[in-house]
Amino acid sequence: MSVVLGPTVPVPALADDWPAPAWLPGGHAQTIWPALCARRYDGAAPRFVRERWDTPDGDFVDVDRLAEPAAPGAPLLVLFHGLEGSSASHYAQAFAHVARRRGWGFAVPHFRGCSGELNRAPRAYHSGDFEEVGWILDRLRAGHGAPLLAVGISLGGNALLRWAEEAEGLAGATVHAACAVSSPIDLAAGGDAICRGLNRQIYNRMFLRSMKPKALAKLAQHPGLFDRARLVAARDLREFDDVFTAPLHGFRDVADYWARASSQPQLHRIRIPALVLNARNDPFVPAGSLPRPADAGGCTLWQPARGGHVGFPRGRFPGEVIGLPEAVTGWLAAHRR
Repeated sequence: MSVVLGPTVPVPALADDWPAPAWLPGGHAQTIWPALCARRYDGAAPRFVRERWDTPDGDFVDVDRLAEPAAPGAPLLVLFHGLEGSSASHYAQAFAHVARRRGWGFAVPHFRGCSGELNRAPRAYHSGDFEEVGWILDRLRAGHGAPLLAVGISLGGNALLRWAEEAEGLAGATVHAACAVSSPIDLAAGGDAICRGLNRQIYNRMFLRSMKPKALAKLAQHPGLFDRARLVAARDLREFDDVFTAPLHGFRDVADYWARASSQPQLHRIRIPALVLNARNDPFVPAGSLPRPADAGGCTLWQPARGGHVGFPRGRFPGEVIGLPEAVTGWLAAHRR
């Protein structure tokens, strides 16, 4: 059975376990197949128009907006992608499709270095990047003229929750409701899990394949920024974060980064409607690390038994991933203030 906890009343779609198909059993299959093979949209692919914003520190952020205009008075849905994600990720395209069908605006801000071009500053992005999230949301809010709805995927969800925690009572002036999907809100537990066993061989290697070349390109931009030999020798995300992510973003080491950037200890500070969605068979967000009602403050917890990591497939072969944004946008719409 799924676990739906929290003070808010969930929409009916959240009350049942996720209907993952019998032909796609287990957390790994429900993670990998949806990302590679499942249907992401009906009809034509979503089209994006890119905006480049200059940042206060002399860098840039690329924001992809849905090309189709929103209906008059419709909300703007903002999606913060996951580790090494982009507007081309399967979940971003599925959310764009559902936003388009609802007549909503839709925007995907790219974390630095994730839009296809190396950013300029001596930094990248990280799981607790709440200041960057806040700057992006404030700019989108000013341009939209009404509060936003926001969803964060995996890393992006943890960063979004950290923003809501830091903003506390001021968050509602910018965002009406938020959702974090498959987010490792206990970063130490998630980091330990992804560095072990089959996870280490599949997901850890996949992430390092793109992250290490970017880090080395960053070092070429800014010689002496970190220890090249240690970076080249890094064999898992713990070692990578210790030599690159943590020191570049003001953390003492990987333990300090994972502790201070985790959103779970401060969920009670969130003052906007927030849904925290995690499948209990997520390969690298251990079920035992998921928050309980005592940890959640005013957040709603949805913890279905199935779904994998940002997978949540549905339907006959080859399946589709449109059901996830349908459920999430339904919850967000129902909880708009």
